[in-house]
Amino acid sequence: MVGRNILEHPSAGKHEFFAPDIPELDLFSFEAVKAYIAKVKPDFIIHAAGRVGGIQANMASPVAFLLENLDMGRNLVWAARSCGVKKLINLGSSCMYPRNAPNPLKEEMILQGELEPTNEGYALAKTVVSRLCSYISRENPEFSYKTLIPCNLYGRWDKFGTENSHMIPAVIRKIYMAKLHGDKTVEIWGDGTARREFMYAGDIADCIHRAIASFESMPELMNAGLGGDHSINEYYQAVAEVAGYKGSFTHDLTKPAGMARKLVDTARLSAWGWTARTSLRDGIAASYKFFKTNYGDKK
Repeated sequence: MVGRNILEHPSAGKHEFFAPDIPELDLFSFEAVKAYIAKVKPDFIIHAAGRVGGIQANMASPVAFLLENLDMGRNLVWAARSCGVKKLINLGSSCMYPRNAPNPLKEEMILQGELEPTNEGYALAKTVVSRLCSYISRENPEFSYKTLIPCNLYGRWDKFGTENSHMIPAVIRKIYMAKLHGDKTVEIWGDGTARREFMYAGDIADCIHRAIASFESMPELMNAGLGGDHSINEYYQAVAEVAGYKGSFTHDLTKPAGMARKLVDTARLSAWGWTARTSLRDGIAASYKFFKTNYGDKK
């Protein structure tokens, strides 16, 4: 999702991008990654690859979420260093923050407490790769490897499947199907009061393009968020309004809801001079339209 939004951004035409898909490049093979980078000789690498998913997917496959994200990140970052690539942006995750850390989550809180158990494997992998970037830059300042930590993301090119989607695309699918079938209620996991910060993927792409243009001034570790959040109930209601769904919501209190709140601190981001532009309603409307166009007829 993030990669495709980077390529769709209006500034993408200023650069020559290499965006290999899975058949072209196996990120699980260090030798393959190293050979590809040696052939392409990029000036700049953006590590946006990853195995991602919501609570259900993370809980079902913790081994895969740990190993696959660790292997991809380690292979790409170390191959870049081995091939002499001097600039790299690594995409982290707000899952890297301790589960009980006070909000808003400041960058220096990473590794200061235990992680949220429902996505611990993913968070561990993301933390290790971020530290690897930091160590490389520390050992040799000629290599500037920085980590951008987005809040939760959604948007065009998201995953809408029942097994691997994050919350907003999952809600879009659930409400679309409820409207299609005439269901009077839609179920929410937990009581819906947990709060989340979701940024439209087009905005994180804009932030990354700003980082390409102003890389030297970007902090080595920086959150990318909105500075505000909404409850799960409010996200469901927002999607329902966009979709025109008139039913009601029920709550399954036996299901996990994850961290009570996960709001990133945007002080470094604001000082750097960047702000997201897309409103929640506009972002959901664009995402809902993308879902209907690409998945709606597949039920």
